[in-house]
Amino acid sequence: MQPLTRAVDVIIERIPLVNRWASERWQPVAVDLAPASDPKPDRNAVPGSLPCIAEGPNRWRCRGFELELHPTEAEGYFLNLTAPDPRIFVMWRLFDDGAMPVARPVLLTLSYNQAGRYMDGGEQVDGVPMLPAIADWMRPFIAEHYKPEPRRKVRHNDPVGDDAKAAREGTGRVKSEP
Repeated sequence: MQPLTRAVDVIIERIPLVNRWASERWQPVAVDLAPASDPKPDRNAVPGSLPCIAEGPNRWRCRGFELELHPTEAEGYFLNLTAPDPRIFVMWRLFDDGAMPVARPVLLTLSYNQAGRYMDGGEQVDGVPMLPAIADWMRPFIAEHYKPEPRRKVRHNDPVGDDAKAAREGTGRVKSEP
């Protein structure tokens, strides 16, 4: 099944610092819907090579990104959308190729789980507020693909459960009485 996609632009900002160890901090600040007139994003583009247009001395709009919804990530989308503050997660890297901005987005995700995997792998991931239009776009997909796991009943002190069975058969660990 082909993923559901939506073209977007990422806005990244440089924040000058008065600090002895760092002169600036980079952060994505927003994700906007791409205009319908924009060409379709290039899926084969090298990360960090997509065009960024200056919108001021410390702000750039990076074009050519897509949000994708995959059925296997439906749980992560559900967790994100039902959170008090839904986010779009932007994975970005610093590039040393002389082009500006130095920090550029590499990929985007709407899944809490996927964003967590990127952070576990050592990547820089920041969340920006989710637009209501993107949340509305996600809802039907989540309704179709997210199926919560059925809750299993937990039985405590079950006379026919695993501990009782182990005691009868003489296998496993049996609690001794004081």
